[in-house]
Amino acid sequence: MFKIGIVGAGAIGKEIARAIDDGTVPAQLVAIWDRQVGEAEEFAASLKQKPRVLPLEELVKECNIVVEAASQAAVKEVAVAALSNSKSVMIMSVGALSDKRLLEQIRSLAKEHHCSIYVPSGAIGGLDAVKSASIKNIDYVTITTRKPVKGLKGAPFVTKNNLDLDKYDKPTEIFSGPASIAIKEFPANVNVAASLSLVGIGFEKTIVKVVVDPTITRNIHEIHVRGDFGEFHARIENVPSETNPRTSFLAALSAIATLKQVCEPLKIGT
Repeated sequence: MFKIGIVGAGAIGKEIARAIDDGTVPAQLVAIWDRQVGEAEEFAASLKQKPRVLPLEELVKECNIVVEAASQAAVKEVAVAALSNSKSVMIMSVGALSDKRLLEQIRSLAKEHHCSIYVPSGAIGGLDAVKSASIKNIDYVTITTRKPVKGLKGAPFVTKNNLDLDKYDKPTEIFSGPASIAIKEFPANVNVAASLSLVGIGFEKTIVKVVVDPTITRNIHEIHVRGDFGEFHARIENVPSETNPRTSFLAALSAIATLKQVCEPLKIGT
C-alpha cells in the first residue's frame, strides 16, 4: 500500500487527507505538515488513521508520495526534498513551475532518482485533449477566468493597482496577458493556467484573461484552443471551496482522483 505525506493543511490539504482517511484513495496517510503546527496536530487527531505531524525532512522519509498543498513558495523545498530522496511528488501549486529553472531542476531529479512528478488537472477539464493536440502544432490557447468579487480579493494585481472590487457592478476584464505574468499576479486564482501551459504551448504563449463578475457565485473557466487537430472549446463552472473562495472545490477533487489513479492498476485517460 502506498504511503502518503501531505505538506499543507489548508482547505485542499485537508480535503485530500480526508479522502485518504476514508478509503476513497487506497493508501495510508502516514504524516502531515503545516507551519501552523497546532492546527495540523488538531486536524491529525480528528482522522481515523492518526497521521503523525512531522517536519518536511522527516515526513519525506516516511512515505512513497509527498503531496504539496501549501503554496507556490513551498514548491521548490517540498519537491527537491521528495525527489532527492527518491520519493514521488504531487504538486498542487503548479504556478511555481512557470520558473523554468525550477521545472528543469525537478525534472532532472525525478529522472535521476527514478520517481515521478504528478500535476493534477485542477479546476478545469480538457487537459487530456490539449495534451493530445500538442503532439502536433497548436496555434492558439487562451483561458478566461471569471470569479466573484470575493474570489479575487487579496490578489497581488488587485492590491498593487488599488482596485476596489466592490465597486464593480457588471462583469469587467481586469487583466489580460501571458500565463507567465498572470500566475504571479493571481497566484491563488489561476493555477489552472499553469497546467494548461505545461501541456500546451508554454507560459509565454498561453493567454490568460481575468474577469471580476459580481453577477456570479461560481468560478468559471473558459478554454479555447486551435491547432492542426481542429478547434476546442471548454467551459466549466466550479463551486468555490467552502473555506477558501479563491479556489474551486474541483481542484481538491482533481488531486484526489490523481492519487487514486496512481494507487490503482487501471489507468484511464490520456
